[in-house]
Amino acid sequence: MQNQELEYAGFWSRTWAMIIDTILIMLITVPSTVSIYGWSYFTDENLPLIAGPADFLISWVMPAIAVIVFWIVKQATPGKMAISAKIVDATTGQPATPAQLIGRYFAYLISMIPFCIGIFWIAFDRRKQGWHDKLAGTVVIKRVNAGPDPVRFSNR
Repeated sequence: MQNQELEYAGFWSRTWAMIIDTILIMLITVPSTVSIYGWSYFTDENLPLIAGPADFLISWVMPAIAVIVFWIVKQATPGKMAISAKIVDATTGQPATPAQLIGRYFAYLISMIPFCIGIFWIAFDRRKQGWHDKLAGTVVIKRVNAGPDPVRFSNR
């Protein structure tokens, strides 16, 4: 991607990416959780936030590892890839370091604690950074949506 073809990924495109990622994670975590705890896991009102060690691994640890690995290897999760977005260093535009990406993941907690204000901040920020991006020194960029590439044939 060349600089003139890039823009900051905004709130709504990132929301769609997050929805895609959530669905993909649920396709793995829900069947795994049901196979261990049964459907009562979702219906029992007295169940604690974390039902046990398997729940902690399936619902918290494995998704965190998957997201961070995708960020390190591809600079994006499948949802961000679907919108042609990448996470890069906010200063250089180069791939973010593993330390930045791990910090970014845990900084999501800070973004979500006060009513997700740090997430909604993306909609109003000039560089479309959430608090987690600001804390990690990252931005999410994507190709400018200029429509599909024109069709070209070799004989023209």
